[in-house]
Amino acid sequence: MKFIDLRSDTVTIPTEEMRQAMFSAEVGDDVYGDDPTVQKLEKLAASMIGKEAALFVPSGTFGNQLALFTHCARGTEVILGEDCHIFEHEVGAASIIAGVHTRTLQTTNGKMEIKRIQQSIRPDDLHFPETSLICLENAYSNGAVVDLEYMKEVFSIAKNANIPVHLDGARIFNAATYLKTDAKELSRYSDSVMFCLSKGLCAPVGSILAGSKEFIEKAKKKRKLLGGGWRQSGFLAAAGIIALEKMTKRLHEDHENALYLAERLSEIPTIKVDLSQININLVFFQMTNMKHSPEEIEQIFKENGIIIFAPEEDGMMRFATHYWITKNDIDKIIEVMKLL
Repeated sequence: MKFIDLRSDTVTIPTEEMRQAMFSAEVGDDVYGDDPTVQKLEKLAASMIGKEAALFVPSGTFGNQLALFTHCARGTEVILGEDCHIFEHEVGAASIIAGVHTRTLQTTNGKMEIKRIQQSIRPDDLHFPETSLICLENAYSNGAVVDLEYMKEVFSIAKNANIPVHLDGARIFNAATYLKTDAKELSRYSDSVMFCLSKGLCAPVGSILAGSKEFIEKAKKKRKLLGGGWRQSGFLAAAGIIALEKMTKRLHEDHENALYLAERLSEIPTIKVDLSQININLVFFQMTNMKHSPEEIEQIFKENGIIIFAPEEDGMMRFATHYWITKNDIDKIIEVMKLL
């Protein structure tokens, strides 16, 4: 049975073209610098994101934590949003790998208040840790896209304080699509950027960390330290090349489907969804009158060939659209929603 999987765009599987490219990829030992397909991917990624160099890494979490590990001395402090992915969903890795202290600030639609960022940069004082990094995220984990003017302002503050900025751009191409700009414009206001080749781009494995040549050389050694030295990883890089060359160009379809899904959900009286907050391919909504338990709702969907995360106790849910979700699938989803 083919399931409609709405849990995340991380559930995407490679396209047939990717599978063929992986099968025929020219490979070598990447630790020795011998894999031509990895080299091609990294060169392409750096070019598309507007950085001097790039590094192929196993996952988004790996890429983000490698950035912190490379930028920051142990015992220093990182400023970031209280609900950003690095802080909320990466298992507290910053305290273990980079050995840094995180200073979390409240956010509104993915933005920390500019004044609070300025106030949070530590002065030179015996009692304080040194501020070593500011982290931004775009698109944000809640689906919000952060505007370029905000990113520019944060970057300016960081430069004035001689502090680097890292951008968690896991879905940076989604953000660029929403803003109708190039991903280079978003990464311009950061010293390093991580983005995923999986998620909406459909590659089976891998992310990219990009920055200056000096930064990537340092990161490469630390990637090895963390056990991230690839061998014949060109088999995976081959899918990543197609992800960048082709899948980045169709993300608007996922966004259109997300808006269509949100509009259809809004037809149901017991569903609350803010259409103005549908920026990318993530749809957040609330069931206001749940007649079934979260576990029962999850099971009803599964019996109808749809996989979801069970709603929270207050009825909050998230659906993700992606390459393998069609408008016909969305119509079926709505039919099931109306049964609840």
